[in-house]
Amino acid sequence: MHDHDISERLASYADVLASELPGTWTSSHLPPDAKDDLTELADRIWDLDLVAASLAEHPLKQAAVLSRPDGAQLVVLDRHDERDGFLIAAVAPRALPDEAYRAVPEPNGIALGDDPFLSAEQIAGDLLTRYDSTLAQVRYNAPGGIQFSQPDRVVLAWQSDGSVATSTVDDRIGTILVAHGFVQDPQIGVYRLNGDDTQVQARALREIGPQLDMLGIGTALRHPAGRTAPTYAPASLPPVPVGPRTPTTRTR
Repeated sequence: MHDHDISERLASYADVLASELPGTWTSSHLPPDAKDDLTELADRIWDLDLVAASLAEHPLKQAAVLSRPDGAQLVVLDRHDERDGFLIAAVAPRALPDEAYRAVPEPNGIALGDDPFLSAEQIAGDLLTRYDSTLAQVRYNAPGGIQFSQPDRVVLAWQSDGSVATSTVDDRIGTILVAHGFVQDPQIGVYRLNGDDTQVQARALREIGPQLDMLGIGTALRHPAGRTAPTYAPASLPPVPVGPRTPTTRTR
């Protein structure tokens, strides 16, 4: 099989995965001549098991990257054994500090067969679940403690610079946030509302609550002091202060 055919097979397989995974995913192919991008990607593959062992013997020559609007990424790469199919692994966010990854287990990748439809089901029930859990933990560990919002709740967290940040995979939520002044970081998918004008900020936070509630989505506002482990129990949005806030003070 020619290199072009191999590349086409990987790209087509990844396209099907992107269309079949839950949520909104896009696929992009990195060919062999994208050496710098492949090197940077290989350094961020979040695996210490199957995929890491494969990369130790077979450096990354091509890959397909699946991306979700919240910044989550998965990488599909060639499987160098006697079986058909590919390997898939999580990609660590590039914008988070090393300390955010401390004591967080890697969401190790898995081997996939040659049927992308069955593979999408396998990913959704295994790797994606573990990846979302570890993403929530590292975002929480990062300065400011940004929590990964759940389908039925948006967790808003005060940041040390006075802004408010959250992360979500629901496009409906993202649309509401952007309409009220939040700006999405394209690298990690986090939405931020700056605190330059606290009255404008407070009004935006008050207004998004009823709009999210109409979608059956709750809201929770977390202050920087007294941080606890991430929790996904329902919570309500307390009154929004308009005065000064008290700031809080990856090993893959």
